[in-house]
Amino acid sequence: MELRDWLRRCPLIAILRGIRPDAAELVGAALEAAGIAIVEVPLNSPEPLDSIARLARRFGDRLLVGAGTVLRPEQVRDIAAAGGRLIVTPHADPTIVRAAKQCGLLAVPGFFTPAEAFALLAAGADALKLFPAEAASPAVLKSLLAVLPPGTAVLPVGGIGADSMAPWIAAGAAGFGIGSSLYQPGDDAATVGDKARRLVAALPD
Repeated sequence: MELRDWLRRCPLIAILRGIRPDAAELVGAALEAAGIAIVEVPLNSPEPLDSIARLARRFGDRLLVGAGTVLRPEQVRDIAAAGGRLIVTPHADPTIVRAAKQCGLLAVPGFFTPAEAFALLAAGADALKLFPAEAASPAVLKSLLAVLPPGTAVLPVGGIGADSMAPWIAAGAAGFGIGSSLYQPGDDAATVGDKARRLVAALPD
């Protein structure tokens, strides 16, 4: 499926920063039950490739599983070998986007300026991660979308919670990466499931 198909199912990317491999499957099941369809394990988590592999084996036909905080193009092949199908970066590096596309993976690189956005789209990005969203605003997003190619999917990431999504969606956000308001290291599956249900319920119909 294309990234837009996954975002139509649920426009939230669950960012599981700090998760340990032995917790990954239980948390993944809680997220799936709550309706979330995209899961990202940042590479600065403990043994991230193990977590990605476990999630991909159990949920790979039902959830889009991938890696975040990807900093170097050579990491892409390891992620693909673990079963990851999504590459998310915190920064604007077209070489990582090109590496992801060469491996047949979806790429959502981070950006903050129009120059970065256009360079990443030219490299083949499937969507763009507006990061850090705390330093931007829905008005900034609306201005960016006015000049980006029609249909460009922009996902604000950083400081997004259930009470802050509506103005971003009104400005044209295609979805969100949700981190600390969904998962914090040590959260059990029940806690994550409760948070996920609140976030999904806060999405407009």
